[in-house]
Amino acid sequence: MVFGIVLVLVPVVVVLGLVRKYRESSWGKCKDFESLQGRVFIVTGANSGLGKETVKGLATRKARIIMACRDMDRAKATIEDIRKVVTTGELIPMEVDLTSLKSVKLFAEEVLKDFPQIHALINNAGVSIPVTKQQKTQDGFEIHFGVNHLSHFLLTNLLLDRLKKSAPSRVVIVSSTLHQNGVIDFDNLNGEKGFTGKVRNPGYCNSKLANVYHCEELARRTTGTGVDVFAVCPGFCYTRLFRHSDIRWYQYVIFLPIAFFFMRSATQGCQTILHCAVSESLKGTSGQFYRDCKPYKSTHATKPEVGLKLWEVSEQLVSNKLKES
Repeated sequence: MVFGIVLVLVPVVVVLGLVRKYRESSWGKCKDFESLQGRVFIVTGANSGLGKETVKGLATRKARIIMACRDMDRAKATIEDIRKVVTTGELIPMEVDLTSLKSVKLFAEEVLKDFPQIHALINNAGVSIPVTKQQKTQDGFEIHFGVNHLSHFLLTNLLLDRLKKSAPSRVVIVSSTLHQNGVIDFDNLNGEKGFTGKVRNPGYCNSKLANVYHCEELARRTTGTGVDVFAVCPGFCYTRLFRHSDIRWYQYVIFLPIAFFFMRSATQGCQTILHCAVSESLKGTSGQFYRDCKPYKSTHATKPEVGLKLWEVSEQLVSNKLKES
């Protein structure tokens, strides 16, 4: 009886393992390992998950990395952890709270004061919180729109002239293929009318679509400047992003088979981020969306006029809020 069960289970486990390995091979890997010594990178949300693994990848390539984090104690603990396996590169923790536009502005001022060159800005940090919790930023913006879009929009604009002067340089905006479920409703950017739809977190999806529009409009505005802009989807990764989600134990059990085939580690997920940040082959191909280290064709047809309006509205919202503070 036991022998019969083993005869059945072993081939099944082997087949499942091979399928998993095949899927992993399709996710892509950053293959550019040229030295980045002397080049300055900024990574938001650098103390955990994709941000931490991106920092590790850049440090391996000997870059100088500004780790933009909200919690300095966690940032320092992350540096200690990275230094156990990577001794190259320079890791520089700096404080910024993306729920506060004032904090973003102060962070940018410190960076501009201390760093004559910036070669890449990686807008990685993000939040995903059930919209039923109605979370707001310190400035009163809907949490996803405020953190995932507006704060990175402001940070990018504040550092853009320095990025241009440091060209060739890059801006990498971490989005998601979930942007395909998003909408840009200019009468409901802050969820004033609530959120509807079949997706689990429409606020998050909307903010990821705003990231895509930010990428496309920024690419248009920086044409010919030597600044390349990319939006990326790291894939479905095991990180702390969804720690606020209300998932019950039995949902975890149901989810396990999906996780086995589709969920990536943070190391696997950061490969597309690294690819867009450092690979020479991408030079001059600004404005594209990447997944699995290759261009991705979105099912969401974006409209340039929406990107332009979102830029103008975002600029006005940010300007008005900073005047108040």
